[in-house]
Amino acid sequence: MATKHHNVTVGIIQMRCIASPAANLIHGVALVEQAARRGAQIVCLPELFRSIYFCQTEDHGQFALAEPIPGPTTTALAAVARKRRITIVGSIFEKRSAGVYHNTAVIIDPRGKLVGRYRKMHIPDDPLYYEKFYFTPGDLGFQAFPTPRATIGTLVCWDQWYPEGARLTALKGAQILFYPTAIGWHLREKKQFGAKQYDAWVTIQRSHAIANGVFVAAPNRVGREGTVQFWGGSFICDPFGEIIARAGHDKEEILIAKLDLRQVEVTRQHWPFLRDRRIDAYAGITHRLLD
Repeated sequence: MATKHHNVTVGIIQMRCIASPAANLIHGVALVEQAARRGAQIVCLPELFRSIYFCQTEDHGQFALAEPIPGPTTTALAAVARKRRITIVGSIFEKRSAGVYHNTAVIIDPRGKLVGRYRKMHIPDDPLYYEKFYFTPGDLGFQAFPTPRATIGTLVCWDQWYPEGARLTALKGAQILFYPTAIGWHLREKKQFGAKQYDAWVTIQRSHAIANGVFVAAPNRVGREGTVQFWGGSFICDPFGEIIARAGHDKEEILIAKLDLRQVEVTRQHWPFLRDRRIDAYAGITHRLLD
C-alpha cells in the first residue's frame, strides 16, 4: 500500500442542492470545512454537488453548467484542502472540449494539488436520469489513487451497480471505494418501491466491500428536486460489509468514521476471495452475452 498509516478518518457529505451553482459551491466548501474540524482527513462530496440534478430533462442550456478541470470548483476545493491539510474527492460536470463532457470525480491532496481524476464509466438513461444526453462515457479506466492517508478509488453513482468496476478498482490497490452519488425516489413510485430500492442500493455496495475486502463510502444528496426525492441514506461500511455510519433520509448530515486500514488485510486473510479467483476462466466477462 502507498501509506504507512494504519488509521484514517473519513468524512462524507450529505447535502441539499439549489439552483445557484455559486451558492452550492460555497455551501459545499463550508461542509467540507466542518468535516475537517471534526477530524476528517479525506472528505468526499456527493455527485454534481455544484448544481441541482439537471439530468431530469434533456436541455442543451444545461451544458452551460460544465466547467474545465482545473476550473472554479477545483480552485475552491484546492484552497480548503491546503488550509485544512486534507484530501478532497469532488464531483464535477467536466467540459473537456466543445461537445465532449464528462461526469468526473477529482482528487485533491493536502497541498491543494490535483492528483487524479476519474470519469464516470457507466452512464444511465432512465426516466429523470437522462445522463447519456450530457455525459461521454469515461475513458480513463478504473483507477486507485495514493493519498497521504490511504489508497482510494473513486467511482460515481451508477457505477455502484457494477461489481466489475469495484473489483478492478480494488485490484488497482484501493483500500477505500468512494461513490459520490445522486440517487432518489420517483415520488409516484416511493410508496410501492421506495424501501426496496434503497435496500438494494445499500446491499449492492456492501457486497462490493465484502467481495473485495475494502471500505466503501457513499455520500448522497438529499431533498426534493422536481419530482425526484433524493433519499440521502449516505453510509460507510467496513470490509466485512458492516455499516459503521449511516445518515437519515430527510436532512443534511456529515458522517465521520475512523477506519483501521489493517482490516483490509485481516479480512482478506480470513476471506481470501482475491486469492481464489479463477482468472483463467473469466474471459467471457468481456462479452455482452454468452450464447
